[in-house]
Amino acid sequence: MRTMLKKVLTIAGSDCSGGAGIQADIKTITAHKMYAMSAITALTAQNTTGVYGIFEATPEFVASQLDCIFSDIRPDAVKIGMVSSPGIIAAIAERLAFYNAENIVIDPVMAATSGGRLLLDGAAQTLMEKLFPLGTVVTPNIPEAEALSGIEIMSGRNVFSQRNMIRAAEIIASMTKGAVLVKGGHLECSADDLLYAGGTARWFSDQRVDNPNTHGTGCTLSSAIACNLAAGYSLADSVRRAKDYVTGALKAGLRLGNGRGPLDHTWRMGPD
Repeated sequence: MRTMLKKVLTIAGSDCSGGAGIQADIKTITAHKMYAMSAITALTAQNTTGVYGIFEATPEFVASQLDCIFSDIRPDAVKIGMVSSPGIIAAIAERLAFYNAENIVIDPVMAATSGGRLLLDGAAQTLMEKLFPLGTVVTPNIPEAEALSGIEIMSGRNVFSQRNMIRAAEIIASMTKGAVLVKGGHLECSADDLLYAGGTARWFSDQRVDNPNTHGTGCTLSSAIACNLAAGYSLADSVRRAKDYVTGALKAGLRLGNGRGPLDHTWRMGPD
């Protein structure tokens, strides 16, 4: 009997078009040859062109999903994505603390790649107060880091302040026991990410992939980090390996949909 398979839990919203959210997470976890589990926080009606509707689960039902998972198949890592309301956030934080969950990657999703808003009023404060202190790493993109820290990082698409990026990471890190990865995907000239951990800033530099189809990139990266943490890699190695996976998924050049299309999550799973 095979019992040594690593298990990764994603707590997020469902993307019916398959490019982001729960669907992207499960594909990513499967591509890492791990066992994927999910607790769904909301159903979304969305595709590559936008978000057209959100139907939330109740906090009680989200908590029930987590109880079913942790009491039976304990995850080796947890990725948290779309958690749109204060009630759901509080329920998740309480259950994760109760079960002493480990290797928690928090992707503070505030908007979809297409621009649709995914975080309700008041939820950001609850996210910072209740979930961030449980995180191994928090992975905001630049607009999210600006909103969470109150620090302006970008003054234009090609102009950003490394000093302010570090300062924003410091502020966000003060809310969590772990680290902060500020993602540079909104930069046009590079794909540089900043990992701030233990008071030290480390840059991960990459050449930007010329591909407009980036739907679900943040979900995919955070899930890949969770997979690598589950596998026992250090945080820095997990970030590097996750970035390499996302880069490969972008370079695969999948073209689907009428808007910003999804990544090719299966790019390294062998030939057709």
